[in-house]
Amino acid sequence: MSKRVAIAGAGIGGLCSALALAKRGFKVSVFEQAAEIKEVGAGLQLSPNAMQVLNALDISALLQSKAFCPQQAVMRHYQHGKPYFSVPLGKTCEQRYGATYWHIHRADLQQALYQACSDNKVDIQLDSQILTYQQSVEQVSLQLANQQAFECDILIGADGIHSKVQATLLANLSLTSTAKFTGQVAWRGTVKTKDLPPNLVEPNANLWVGPGKHFVCYYLRGGEEINFVAVEERSDWKQESWSQQGDVTQLRDLFKDWHPQVQEILAAAKQCFIWALFDRDPLSTWVDGNVALLGDACHPMLPFLAQGAAMAIEDAYVLAAMLNKHSESQTALKHYQDARLPRTAQIQFNARQNARLYHMKTSLERAKLGILAGLSTSGLSDWLAANKLDYIYDYKAVELTQELD
Repeated sequence: MSKRVAIAGAGIGGLCSALALAKRGFKVSVFEQAAEIKEVGAGLQLSPNAMQVLNALDISALLQSKAFCPQQAVMRHYQHGKPYFSVPLGKTCEQRYGATYWHIHRADLQQALYQACSDNKVDIQLDSQILTYQQSVEQVSLQLANQQAFECDILIGADGIHSKVQATLLANLSLTSTAKFTGQVAWRGTVKTKDLPPNLVEPNANLWVGPGKHFVCYYLRGGEEINFVAVEERSDWKQESWSQQGDVTQLRDLFKDWHPQVQEILAAAKQCFIWALFDRDPLSTWVDGNVALLGDACHPMLPFLAQGAAMAIEDAYVLAAMLNKHSESQTALKHYQDARLPRTAQIQFNARQNARLYHMKTSLERAKLGILAGLSTSGLSDWLAANKLDYIYDYKAVELTQELD
């Protein structure tokens, strides 16, 4: 008899894990507190390490018409725009890492995963939140927000940085972990490409870095929209909601002395959203018996390596492979943790370090950027940057777990 898995959260990580498990014959139920799966969030960067998992899950074909394949990742000076480095993506990326690099709207990816889960008979219960759990040796009992209960063999907490499952898991293990405000807030939004001058935005992952701020933009939905994310250091904002309205006039003023491309994009923005960036130190354990955490519930990522969604996608595939290989659930979950915790902790740390570099926090970081600028004409900074990304992009969760299946 196949095991029954309950998953808290129908975000990218929760739906990916549901699909990966359902394809291996597990009975999967997903509990999502939102009343509907609707367009929320903005753009995502899906690097090759994430794409090779989506390829294996047969999701890529559903997304291709809505994706955009950038040609390069370019970091520039915030005012004059001179490149610090440029990393080739597109066909070069596919040849180097075995998978492409896509930009996608979060809602498009979530809808594709939702449809694939439905097609694979995943039970998705909306307007239903897991509050806490209790467990015996072989069974997990869930308490839902609607006062109902649910029994399963395995519980996966994919319910975000303020995870209810995580709270119970840590309490059971007498551990503590606090989500800490980083002193940075992110503004996000999209602009219709037709509302901008032709070819204003290059077909790249574009990044401008400056004192205390940075700005990212790239195409979505086959080039019909441009996604932007602007991050500033600020101590007076702690709302961590993706749907909190921001003041677009204030945002424009924050970047009024930045590169003309940045200013034109913001001038075309009709609305924006703002949220606080929170962080947690890496957890020492993600597992409590037959319960495990996934994605932001165990390793929230600051957006300075564009790996938040990718890490959750990797988690999902490795988790499903481990549960498929090991008949004893607790053994499988421990192997999952052992496989994933060191990698995600390293990327968490490096994302934090990038925050210092992007915002020119210290004289050392300013010196590093100066060196990169000096090397850019020779192409050496491009080579250095590309090689520093190999450990992220060349990770192949599918190949690493094939022997388990």
